[in-house]
Amino acid sequence: MQAISFPDTENVRFGWGKPEPAVSSVGVLVVDDYEPFRQFVRSALGKRPELQIIGEVSDGLEAVQKAEELRPDLILLDVGLPKLNGIDAARRIREVSPKSKILFLSQETSGDVVQEALRAGGLGYVVKAHAGSELLAAVEAVCQGRRFVSAGLASHMVTDTPEPQDPDPSQKLVLPSLAARKGEMTRSHEVQFYSDDASFLAGFTRFIEAALKAGNAVIVVATESHRNSLLQRLQARGLNIDAAIEQGTYISLDTTDTLSSFMVNDLPDPVRFQKSASDLMMSAAKAAKGKRPRVAACGECAPVLLAQGKADAAIRLEHLWDEVAKTYDVDVLCGYVLESVQHEQESDLYERICAEHSVVVPE
Repeated sequence: MQAISFPDTENVRFGWGKPEPAVSSVGVLVVDDYEPFRQFVRSALGKRPELQIIGEVSDGLEAVQKAEELRPDLILLDVGLPKLNGIDAARRIREVSPKSKILFLSQETSGDVVQEALRAGGLGYVVKAHAGSELLAAVEAVCQGRRFVSAGLASHMVTDTPEPQDPDPSQKLVLPSLAARKGEMTRSHEVQFYSDDASFLAGFTRFIEAALKAGNAVIVVATESHRNSLLQRLQARGLNIDAAIEQGTYISLDTTDTLSSFMVNDLPDPVRFQKSASDLMMSAAKAAKGKRPRVAACGECAPVLLAQGKADAAIRLEHLWDEVAKTYDVDVLCGYVLESVQHEQESDLYERICAEHSVVVPE
């Protein structure tokens, strides 16, 4: 697709600062064998009307064929593909469609894989767990001919490969800057450690009550006993929870059921989690009634994993929730009863949990 500038007024209308030329359309080929993740990509790119998905395929061989047929401006390419892996597919794509820019989206975080992907012709590499917060920024960078690597993977940049050069500057795909948009999001991912079960329930009750009174939607993910206790406490404080449930502003989910929706081999699967979280946030956001509606989420999935002896899984889940907090206009509260981490105080677990949050709230 040919780069075509649209009027300067477009940038002004969206409040993105100084007008700059941009393309009317960027053709994108999406290559991933997991339909829920392709759905997430469609939703994310749909926020930018100039990004047009012109094809979707689920294996490496078909990716090469479609690249040759469609000559897309941008290819979003998974690594773990059937028939032909994404890295080998990228090498072939560079031969049949050399002007197509390639951005890898993968669960792989191995330094060897990242380097090989960049050597194969990728201009960018985004870990799927970070896609919610990084995808559009990565697309912007790659379309401008700049390299983009997920946070935490900078050390895996290929040092013996020069920065990619655009052979034809007139073909550079310029997108409006995302900086202003990213700045609009407010990250609030709090953790609070409670001395006992009673203080845990009191803390969650205050959090939920404040959110509902502000007209925000609330998502609660807790054990059955805690959900029942919270319901009683909220009703005792005069809140019409039955009406909130009916209106969709109070969503109560069981911890075990929620974990089963995205846990794979005792670890949270980033793609499944992203899909579950996105669906929840979209549903809750539509129901919110405030003047500046937000979504508030509180839960104990990670503490339950910790209680089961799955510390690594708990930390990974906290990291995924942190990505949700960065991506959506959402307030997140995670609650731990102190005895669940006290036996780990001699290790770095307590510090690792705190590090995954924006705020540590005293009891």
